[in-house]
Amino acid sequence: MKNQSIQNSVPSDIAFKIASLLQELDLCALGSCSRFWRELCGSDYIWAGLCRNRWPALGLDKEESFAVPKFNAHQLQQQHLDSTLKGWRGFYVSKHYEMASKADAVIHFLEQCISSESIEVNHYLVAMQNMSSMQFGFKDVVVFFFKRNLHVLLNLAGLHYCIAWLGVPAEHVIEAVGRCKISDRQICVQWWKLGRWLYGFRLRDESISRRASLRDLAMAKEQEVLDVLYRGAIHEVIRVQISAAKPVSSPWSCQTPTPETSG
Repeated sequence: MKNQSIQNSVPSDIAFKIASLLQELDLCALGSCSRFWRELCGSDYIWAGLCRNRWPALGLDKEESFAVPKFNAHQLQQQHLDSTLKGWRGFYVSKHYEMASKADAVIHFLEQCISSESIEVNHYLVAMQNMSSMQFGFKDVVVFFFKRNLHVLLNLAGLHYCIAWLGVPAEHVIEAVGRCKISDRQICVQWWKLGRWLYGFRLRDESISRRASLRDLAMAKEQEVLDVLYRGAIHEVIRVQISAAKPVSSPWSCQTPTPETSG
């Protein structure tokens, strides 16, 4: 009776507008309230919009028809989910777990490459290229790579991919790293440049090191660091190494006690 009164008190167009403004978890929570909300929140129209927003690289918004892309329902069963899910919602859930599997592969690759808390830039750029070929969207990166329990270099990989490969506006990246509580995490990038020639002699190779927080990188305060990471070891730069920034110890002094003088 109570559910019926709620249904009668909320016009269908208003209820649909409410549901269409929600994110996935909130949408599913609302859909569990009653049969009315379950049917409304399972609407193909709503889930098609969520799919298009999350995976723009798939070109789903260019489809002339409203046909649901094919997906593997057996994959849902493997994840102990409802294998009877159909339509755009079924496609969304299936695609989410497909991207989760791809994210695990990228994370495993990077973790294998991290040696003594650092990684060489050529391995780092391979991970970027893999993420691009796997068609990760911005939300995929936020969900799978912006986690505090991951190594900060994995956070960095996700952030850099969003900026340099996806072209996500800085304010969106800043908001995401802040919401995920990783904005203050710091990395250190060190690169070596060939020594300059001077009067027929080549000077010693130059070593440059920069520390930066993820927030500063998202705000483009350390553009030189981003440029080095994007180009890698090329031309005059012969090596680039990326690591988690070590805590800066404050200077201290040890004072020798002054011996007491006898009167």
